[in-house]
Amino acid sequence: MMSRIVVDPVTRIEGHLRIEAEVKDGIITDAWSAGTMVRGLEIILKGRDPRDAWAFAERVCGVCTTVHALASVRSVEDALGIEIPPNAELIRNLMFCAQYMQDHVVHFYHLHALDWVDVVSALKADPKATSEIARSLSSWPKSSPGYFSDLQKRLTTFVESGQLGIFANAYWGHPAYKLPPEVNLIGVAHYLEALEWQKEIVKVHTIFGGKNPHPNYLVGGVPCAVNIEEANAINAERLAMVGKLLADAATFVEQVYIPDLMAIAPNYLDWTNIGGGLENYLCYGDLPQNGFADVSGFKFPRGAILGRNLNEVHEVDPKDPTGVQEEVTNSWYEYKNGDTSGLHPWDGETKLKYSGPQPPYEHLDVDQKYSWLKTPRWKGHAVEVGPLSRMLVGYASGIDEYKEVVGAALKQLDAPATILFSTLGRTAARGLETRLIARWAKQFYDQLLANIRNGDSRTFTNEKWEPETWPKEARGVGASEAPRGALAHWLVIKDQVIENYQLVVPSTWNASPRDSKGQRSAYEASLVGTPVHDPEQPLEILRTIHSFDPCLACAVHLYDDKKNSLSEVSTSPAGV
Repeated sequence: MMSRIVVDPVTRIEGHLRIEAEVKDGIITDAWSAGTMVRGLEIILKGRDPRDAWAFAERVCGVCTTVHALASVRSVEDALGIEIPPNAELIRNLMFCAQYMQDHVVHFYHLHALDWVDVVSALKADPKATSEIARSLSSWPKSSPGYFSDLQKRLTTFVESGQLGIFANAYWGHPAYKLPPEVNLIGVAHYLEALEWQKEIVKVHTIFGGKNPHPNYLVGGVPCAVNIEEANAINAERLAMVGKLLADAATFVEQVYIPDLMAIAPNYLDWTNIGGGLENYLCYGDLPQNGFADVSGFKFPRGAILGRNLNEVHEVDPKDPTGVQEEVTNSWYEYKNGDTSGLHPWDGETKLKYSGPQPPYEHLDVDQKYSWLKTPRWKGHAVEVGPLSRMLVGYASGIDEYKEVVGAALKQLDAPATILFSTLGRTAARGLETRLIARWAKQFYDQLLANIRNGDSRTFTNEKWEPETWPKEARGVGASEAPRGALAHWLVIKDQVIENYQLVVPSTWNASPRDSKGQRSAYEASLVGTPVHDPEQPLEILRTIHSFDPCLACAVHLYDDKKNSLSEVSTSPAGV
């Protein structure tokens, strides 16, 4: 029997995503991913001063908070030949690492954990047994029987009131949940603790960038002065606070996040055979140590893997016109020449062309255009981007740090590396790279302190800041690795203003519609072959889609060229 499942909207993500899946005899045989908001940021940026682009681009999304600003300033620096001082590079790396740790922990606990953790089951847990399990996993201090007993009583009050609050509207009791009640109770406890912890680590952004979300960036460096003696600069007290925040984050990652991940995974090893999807992986790389031009110094190496062949890593160049290309065969856009085949982003266009039934849809017309996302390809290949891609490229590159953390996890699970090609592997990869990020953050912090103590006060010189020094036309690309995957901004400057600006963001790679060859992108491909127990409760679809951590706000944006009000939200209390 064939049926069509529609999940719209997919919740616990940023933005608007619709998934449709055909199910036959309890197995998904085909799937379609649709972004249901219009994209228009690139139109907004055209004609503006390129030095201001980062401030607009950063507002693409409030979840990634900082990575779009970083990619944007890099695109301008690349176009104008600007090099930043070593300490600015270290500060950027520290802001990058803080964002990763916060983002990955929030994803695991608040966006994805409830696909694996049954909250209501936790009511059946024995607090004493829960404490024993928690203490066997790590030395995290909040592990006493009394602590878990108190939490269980609070949870019971929620359930008995019929109002689960933040835990409402889920598929509790679904047979796909397999954790024992005690592990479920640990998961609920750490869900709540992570809510408190995550607001601390982003204080690194307020110290170096003024605020979070959307910390301030500046072409040519970072917007803060480092002087350990001045009260209005990044002084010794504030640097000490950064050190403590990073140390506390590393403790949370090592004593809470990783132990929980490794406690949950053995109960779901069947998901090492589900959700693998594509066999190609792309990573632009990031966290430079010798300037962004020196790709060999990246902590996240750059490269691509094709056909799951871990014996070969292909070179990737974002400037290669035959490399990254975006097409619009099944997207609600058109190119001026009427062609829907791929364009390199420097030549890219953002011209809307909607055709099809008006929402709300019963079903998408998937034989026509069906998404507001374009379809990027690398040398014609559909590729997955994100934590799994980064870990695979690092592992396949033979880098010891990657081999160590991946090898330790595989040994603990008593499983081969092939389990990484799955929904569970994708989830595990995010945790493992968070462990690496916590270590790297300390290295960057120690190096920054050493530079300051050694009197390194090199600063950015502004001879290339003024537009009259610029060439008549210049092109640049700013590549990065957002928490969700490969991110790049391509920029064309002409007569001192932005002539063209194109973003290809992680969820565009992963969530885009089919290309002209009929190739599925990562979301669509990963769902094929997934078992679905109950079409009315498609928990299995959410597990795989959430493993990518979708962020559709980056991929689609709302724009009205007639400047009409599309919606109005009042923040005043009712009746005021």
